[in-house]
Amino acid sequence: MKPLEELLHGIPVEELAGPRDAAIEALAFDSRAVRPGSCFFAIPGTQCDGHDFIGAALAAGATAVVCERMPAERPEGVAFVRVKDAHGALADAATAFYDHPSRALKLVGVTGTNGKTTTATLLYDLVRTLGYRAGLISTVVYRIDDERIESTHTTPDPVRLNAMLRRMVDAGCSYCFMECSSHAIVQERTRGLDFAGGLFTNITHDHLDYHKTFAEYIRAKKLFFDRLPQGAFALTNADDRNGAVMLQNTAARRYTYSLRSMADFRAKILEMHPDGMLLRIDGSEVWVGFLGRFNASNLLVVYGTACLLGFDRAEVLRAMSALHPVSGRLEFIRAANGTTAVVDYAHTPDALENVLQTLDEVRRPEQRLIVVCGCGGDRDRTKRPEMAQIAVKYASTAIFTSDNPRHESPEAILDEMTAGLQPGDRYLRITDRAEAIRTAVMLSAPGDLLLVAGKGHETYQIVGDKRRHFDDREELRRDFAALDGGTAR
Repeated sequence: MKPLEELLHGIPVEELAGPRDAAIEALAFDSRAVRPGSCFFAIPGTQCDGHDFIGAALAAGATAVVCERMPAERPEGVAFVRVKDAHGALADAATAFYDHPSRALKLVGVTGTNGKTTTATLLYDLVRTLGYRAGLISTVVYRIDDERIESTHTTPDPVRLNAMLRRMVDAGCSYCFMECSSHAIVQERTRGLDFAGGLFTNITHDHLDYHKTFAEYIRAKKLFFDRLPQGAFALTNADDRNGAVMLQNTAARRYTYSLRSMADFRAKILEMHPDGMLLRIDGSEVWVGFLGRFNASNLLVVYGTACLLGFDRAEVLRAMSALHPVSGRLEFIRAANGTTAVVDYAHTPDALENVLQTLDEVRRPEQRLIVVCGCGGDRDRTKRPEMAQIAVKYASTAIFTSDNPRHESPEAILDEMTAGLQPGDRYLRITDRAEAIRTAVMLSAPGDLLLVAGKGHETYQIVGDKRRHFDDREELRRDFAALDGGTAR
């Protein structure tokens, strides 16, 4: 239980009506989550406005309401607080309600278009390998040391986020590594957190359905670094042309990493084989079970972060050699006849090209590459033709299919994907994703490579407002097992 005045400390309050000493049992921004004693935050959203649900929150027992517009009716005994920014007020109140848990952790935020999940997860795995308790907040899963929690958002809302950070502290965690999405940054979900460091992976076209312009997307990422405190570190990718932009106005200590140029942390790929790479990192050689330049870059930022957190360089390199790829990221499934399928989350043009370039580098001349991919509905439409062009550029045969269509017509999405293709481009359109994967398996010859891209770790497909079970890996194993004498592993 917290006094309302304690939660509002430091929040610019424009008007306060009702009891100032209201006792707060919980915070809520969804009226369905309100219980007696809750403080309800009326958040204006893109789909609905929390101000429309103040009545429902009061009926459920809210004892305080924080809003941007005072309601006409204000029952006695309920505190009403008007603020300019309800998103920010929720974040500030959540950190206070849970006693500022990030101050008791070394919290590192990872932002960028691609590589966030891999980087955050590998840091979590690395720190635990080195003997420390740690937390993870990622697209794939949330973890409180050993405990696994289903992930609902890349970066959860401030209430759930601070609640998990508090549980991490109570569980003895010393570190937490979290993805910071552009949506979360502009919606103030990470506001009020004390970050020990911030990492930038890269930035390419994505989420323009939300940010509208690439400049606004860049601004959202940069805002994270603008807010880092003076005692934190900011580590950016010098190989990305917008990497330096992230550091322009940060108060944090500035560092860079690169595979191509001078930087504070440097790496070079010495050898690449189907089962891994030999890297030289800051003069030392290390074998890692990962493929591709993009993974070399991910591993380099992991190394740099560990060094900036104070870990011994030699111990970090030893631990890195034992790390494994993240679920749904270049995940290999092999059939008994020698056909290999790769499942990857690549759902942006840059990510898809990175994966295809990597597979192109390691495949034998006689191996064909069959690619299955699609694009999500209700998302950035500008990338659809580019995704198709990249697929046909590398594939022996490309199969375009449904991803998560949401509220769009799958056929209309495929129309936009194929609009930029040229006569003679080798591709098929198969709307049903299971049928598309099955066709790719049937078209493959022993020894070929199949890439199924876009969904990676996801175990569902979103059609309209409903999620139905669907797992690319399950489909591949089933189809491989159906081959004559075939089994999958």
